[in-house]
Amino acid sequence: MLARLPLYLRLVRMDKPIGSLLLLWPMLNALWIASSGRPSPMLLLIFVLGTLLMRSAGCAINDYADRDFDKHVKRTENRPITSGKIAAWEAVALAAALSLIAFLLILPLNTLTKELSVFTLFVAGSYPFTKRFFAIPQAYLGIAFGFGIPMAFAAVQDRMPPLAWIMLAANVFWSVAYDTEYAMVDRDDDIKIGIRTSALTFGRFDVVAIMLCYAVTLGIYVWIGLMLAFGALYWIGWAAAVACAVYHYTLIKNRERMLCFAAFKHNNWLGGVLFAGIAAHYAFMR
Repeated sequence: MLARLPLYLRLVRMDKPIGSLLLLWPMLNALWIASSGRPSPMLLLIFVLGTLLMRSAGCAINDYADRDFDKHVKRTENRPITSGKIAAWEAVALAAALSLIAFLLILPLNTLTKELSVFTLFVAGSYPFTKRFFAIPQAYLGIAFGFGIPMAFAAVQDRMPPLAWIMLAANVFWSVAYDTEYAMVDRDDDIKIGIRTSALTFGRFDVVAIMLCYAVTLGIYVWIGLMLAFGALYWIGWAAAVACAVYHYTLIKNRERMLCFAAFKHNNWLGGVLFAGIAAHYAFMR
């Protein structure tokens, strides 16, 4: 088992933390707003660990679902399952174990949060299979990646106000933006193997679609900032997020593979500065 540990860590992408960060930022936004900037340390720990565990479980089940496709994609042909170093059943077992641990973490929380976790598990587990038939699976990914938002409100307030769903909608548009950049890297391979991605669906309008999704996401956060009467520190963070989106346009405008991948990874900064603005507002308004 110890000898195989590096393979399991690669399977759940511990060597590539960008995916975990893209889940963490919107969840932290929701946790800070739901608690008016005062989340309990225990709740923060539960949600951070739960997010990391569910992302890892999602990666394992994704590789299981895509095991016959990944061998035809340059970027994924050496993944542990595809290369035969890990059996498919091991990935399923690992995903189940990680999901169980994540569920055990939320046992101290209220009933509503536990009920939402069941739906979260279903969405995260079914996302990889939507690439067979859904024209924009990245939108489904946005729900899977963002369901920590209503869960955070449920855990803090024992309810899901309209703001929770509005923030989830913002995350869906953001996910479509950054995961379309990611899909642009594999466009040629995806055409050959016949799976569906937003990059193929948008076609020659892919760059325009990405920038529109950024605009909707950041526009929703304008509404949030105004509705909650956020101060100058929040708007500095928001402006930095806008600057990140503009920078991404300079990277993707010519559709070069590695620059599109760089834009995808840079979304960590967009999410990070947006959260920093929210956290700074609550920290200094007291």
